[in-house]
Order: sequence, then C-alpha cells, then structure tokens
Amino acid sequence: MYKKITCAFIVVTLLVVSVCGCVDPSLPSPDDPVVLTMWHNYGGAMQQTMDELIDEFNSTVGMDNGITINVTAISSSADLNASLDMILNGDPGAPDMPDIFTGYPKTAVKLAAQGLLADLDDYFTDDELAQYVDAFVAEGRLHDGGLYVFPIAKSTEILYLNQTLFDEFASETGADPELLSSFEGIASLAQLYYRWTDVKTPDVPNDGMQFYTADSWFNVAEVCMEQLGGSFIDDENQLRCDTADFSRIFETLYAPCVEGGFAIYDGYSSDLSKTGDLVCSTGSSAGILFYGDTITYEDGTVIDVEYSILPYPVLEGGSNIALQRGGGLMVKGGDAKRAAASSIFIKWLTAAAQNMRFISQTGYIPVTKDAFEVEMAGHLDNLSDARIEKMLRAVLSMYESYDFFTAPVFNEFDALSDEYETDFKALMLQCRNAYLSGDPVEASAALTSLAE
Repeated sequence: MYKKITCAFIVVTLLVVSVCGCVDPSLPSPDDPVVLTMWHNYGGAMQQTMDELIDEFNSTVGMDNGITINVTAISSSADLNASLDMILNGDPGAPDMPDIFTGYPKTAVKLAAQGLLADLDDYFTDDELAQYVDAFVAEGRLHDGGLYVFPIAKSTEILYLNQTLFDEFASETGADPELLSSFEGIASLAQLYYRWTDVKTPDVPNDGMQFYTADSWFNVAEVCMEQLGGSFIDDENQLRCDTADFSRIFETLYAPCVEGGFAIYDGYSSDLSKTGDLVCSTGSSAGILFYGDTITYEDGTVIDVEYSILPYPVLEGGSNIALQRGGGLMVKGGDAKRAAASSIFIKWLTAAAQNMRFISQTGYIPVTKDAFEVEMAGHLDNLSDARIEKMLRAVLSMYESYDFFTAPVFNEFDALSDEYETDFKALMLQCRNAYLSGDPVEASAALTSLAE
C-alpha cells in the first residue's frame, strides 16, 4: 500500500504538493502524466466555480505535476449514486469508476467494504489533516478508522429569524429576543406568539399563528441529546427514547406543538416563511438562498422583511453543540499513482483560498481552519449577497464557540431517522387534534406512545 509521503512532496502555496528531491516512481510527473476522471453533483454557481478552479489547477499545479482533471459526469447525487451502484454490483453496461467523485459517507460504506476506495490517510500527513476542521474530517472516517470521504463543503444548522415579524411581536408583548438562544426560550415565545395572534380575531377561536418549526425534528432530538452529554442512538443503532434526557427534550417540544405555537409541516420551513406563517426555524445553513426579502400573505399582500441569522439554539444548561454534515470527495482505490495524483488535486482544491472561492456564492461553509480564522474576515467584507454574509457571520461565531457534532454512519441510519420524523409528526398532529377537541393527552402518555 502506498505510504504517507515524506520526502517526495513539499508544500506549494499552502496545501499544494509537488515532487521534490527524491523521486518516487509511483508519483505522477510531467514525464509520466496522468489524466484523472471526475464526477460531481454541483450545479449553478458551484459548477461554474468548480469549472474555473479545475481549469486553473490544470494550467498551473496540475501542469507542473503532470496531472489533468477531466470532468466526465455532472449529475444529481441520486444519479451518481445509481451509477456507483451499477459499478458496485457489476451490472452489465456499468460505467468505468471515476478517479475522483462526490458523495456521502453512507455511499462510502458500501464502496469501501468492497475495497473500491482509497484510504486518504495514506496520502495526507497528520500535519496536513490538522489544517482542516476536526469534525469535518471525522465525518469521512468509517468504522475501520480509515479516511474515505474528504471534506470540501459543509453545512451546519442555524436559526432563521424573520426580524421584521419578531420586532412587531416584541414591541407589543415585550418578548425578549434573548430567549431565542435556547429551545426552552423558543417554546415560551411560541406559546406567547400563538396567544397574541389568536386574540387579534376574538370571534375565531384557536386561529393563532405558529412561531417556530424545525426542518428536521429528528435533528433537534439528536443534537439536543448531544448537548446534554448523551447520544440519541445506542450501540445497537436503536433510538434511546426512554432516557431522562430525551424525556426533557420531548416535554420542551410537546406543549408548543400541541397548543399551536410550533408548526408541524411536511415541507421545508422556508415555504412557511415566504407566506408569513412562521417567525423562526432551524434548518441547514445551505438553505440560506431560499430566504428572500419579502413575504406574501394569503390575501396577496406583499411586505418587505428582513431576516436575521442566529446560532443554533441550545437546551438550557447544555453544551454549545450543533450538527455538521455534507458530502465530500472520494478517490478510487487500487492504483497508488492515480490516488496520489488525486490527493494533490484535493489538497489544492480544499486549501483556504480555493475553498472560499468555491463556497462564496452558496450557503455552504469552508472546511479548513485557515478559511475560518484567516480568509473569512476579508471574504465577508467583499460579499455582495447580504444573506450569505449574515449566515457566514453566524457560522463563524459558532465555529468560535460551538462543537460540531457528526451523526453516526450506518446503513439503517436514514430509515431510522425517517421513521422517527414520521412518527413524531403524526403523534404531534394527533395530540393537537385531541387538544382542540377538549380531550388533551398528557405529555407522559404521548412520550410512552412514541417510545413504543
């Protein structure tokens, strides 16, 4: 197996690596060049920027090292995964496996199990890996400890706040914006908001408006358990709904869900935000571009609004922890020379300057410590999209004071989280209807139902 490079590489412009002094025959060179194929799922501004970065690499560092990157497929994650499954299964007509491709750890699990991926620990030194945000690297490690998915662009969860609607609410009720920092505070604000909007139409009972929702109630439970020092998933990959910590989380969410302050909705929170049916929500930082500067009410009235982006809420007394997630780059295994060439490209592409360019027009966040600690300040001053600037400032504050949590990787994870999400929403709607009919369900009884 190809071992970590010691004398063959020197750093060129931060993380860029090129051949020096002693010659390793397994490394690419201008005299023995390689053309690497690449698949990715980036569209829009990210595709354009990726094209520009690849052209720049090919004409500079790539040329110096005898490496050319050739993008042979640009498609959705689902389509790329379908092609990878064909390769994995040995299906007739399956395409050739690319040298570099985008994907998620759950895909890497299947590919690595059949020895189709390079362990990138063999091509990055410890010092090089230390330049990346630790949690972002950790997500790409599988059960054998190997690094199979390399971070390129990540997201976390944040609190989206319609500042215009909140200010109106606060001016009439005295609502304290400091309460937005905790889930308990958001729950109390939601109940106050529902009552405040309900009394505006005294002839129509129970028509108050919702204050908050989560794009993923599973994420809320999982992260809050981490904030309290535990885990939502046990060693046998089952949900831990019978603990005191989960009971506290459930009870915090239960009353506002049942009494009307929290919205139980099957779509994304940004949909409700656009119609003024929501004041705040937790969701991915990558969703920032779905928030505009107007809302349109049911009667067609359009008003201008301003959004604030706040750090992810924390349960009172809990630790500052938020979820991080996102795809990365994987490298085909079995050919040390091509894998080494791929690693040279990945090091250059994810270096702070290039990485900031790549995420500059998106809701994604960079992956190196230098990008957060050095490049970010100047980058923020030059952004033309105020939404992205607000999001990055919030994430930067989280980088400085939060720990990023990485969800576990196992084959049944998606099914487990989807089942919880479906069951939680169905239970909350059932309890809401019972509440409105005058037959309320106790939180403890509802929790028992969910845990069964």
